[in-house]
Amino acid sequence: MTGRWPMRLGTGYTVVRPWANYGLPLEEHLMPQSFQAAGYQTAMAGKWHLGHMRKSYFPGARGFDSSYGHFNGAIDYYTHERDGGLDWHRDGKTLEEKGYSTELIGGEAVRRIRSRDKKRPFFLYVPFNAPHAPLQAPQALLDGYASVKDEKRRVFSAMVESMDQQVGAVLKTLDDEAIAQDTLVMFFSDNGGPVNLGATNTPLRGAKATVYEGGIRVPAVMRWPGKVKAGTKSTQVMAAWDLFPTIAAAAGVRPAGKLPLDGMNCWKQITDGSRTPREDIFFAIENEKLIQHCVIHREWKLIRQGESEHMLFRIEDDPTEKNDVAAANPGIVKDLAARIDRWKKLEPANGMRSEGGAPKGWKAPKRWADDAPL
Repeated sequence: MTGRWPMRLGTGYTVVRPWANYGLPLEEHLMPQSFQAAGYQTAMAGKWHLGHMRKSYFPGARGFDSSYGHFNGAIDYYTHERDGGLDWHRDGKTLEEKGYSTELIGGEAVRRIRSRDKKRPFFLYVPFNAPHAPLQAPQALLDGYASVKDEKRRVFSAMVESMDQQVGAVLKTLDDEAIAQDTLVMFFSDNGGPVNLGATNTPLRGAKATVYEGGIRVPAVMRWPGKVKAGTKSTQVMAAWDLFPTIAAAAGVRPAGKLPLDGMNCWKQITDGSRTPREDIFFAIENEKLIQHCVIHREWKLIRQGESEHMLFRIEDDPTEKNDVAAANPGIVKDLAARIDRWKKLEPANGMRSEGGAPKGWKAPKRWADDAPL
């Protein structure tokens, strides 16, 4: 949303927890704000997860003309509750609504496309919560995976199929509205799969909540008939913070924020098939079990586990991270470790860190949206 490194935003190590008195800093400029300023109608449907402690952190105050869905992660797919409080809203007001959240989010996206002002362009953000935990899926879809022996894998698969159906409905709506030729669609995941919940990242090492490739490397799909040739494959490395400058360039929209962007505009590489080596792509994760940092610098990737253990990989040649060559390249380890140290210093003093669970005595609001102060 910002085009800037999460470490600058205070979210470099973990997500905004339900009990957190923290959100995406209000001085940050978000992608929908630039599109809004350029005359676009802006909408979102799905998981926000960038701040809920006050209404000034809600999506409606951060560039979205309309918003729908939930503020926290890991809501119940049917009750729409998180920690016993109803976390489902429309335009920042609690909404009591029955239904499976994946289908509701997809349905909202379709409605937004159909009901748009056809004289103006639109920007639509659809962050599905699927297939995030808790593992819940409609019985009709579960029945189609009866042959899958692992129960978690069975439910996970059904959840992905539900999301796939909704993505298909969105694409069909663009076709039905005869605007597919004028609409750039991007689909991607925020992280690798949680292998303890039915996902698989084979052949990559690691999983969600690690900085191994299984935790940070995901595929992305783009559709823009007439602009991006069907069947084209790009090997350009992109990160989440590249999306703002890249999508803005594709649409001819000028990023209007005052703070410098860390992201790279990759639109040229996507359209002409070229590839630019990347320098200094950083990731970090902290939880009760470990803390990891990493930097990808051209063909190298350095992982720091804890505060002193380093692993070095030629990531271009060894994407499965089998061959640690740190011992043979001490100079490169030293250089990349120093880059991590400089990046870590960008974290604000009040940034989010792993807390190991809710503080004692904390209780969720009964209605997340309505109970938030201004």
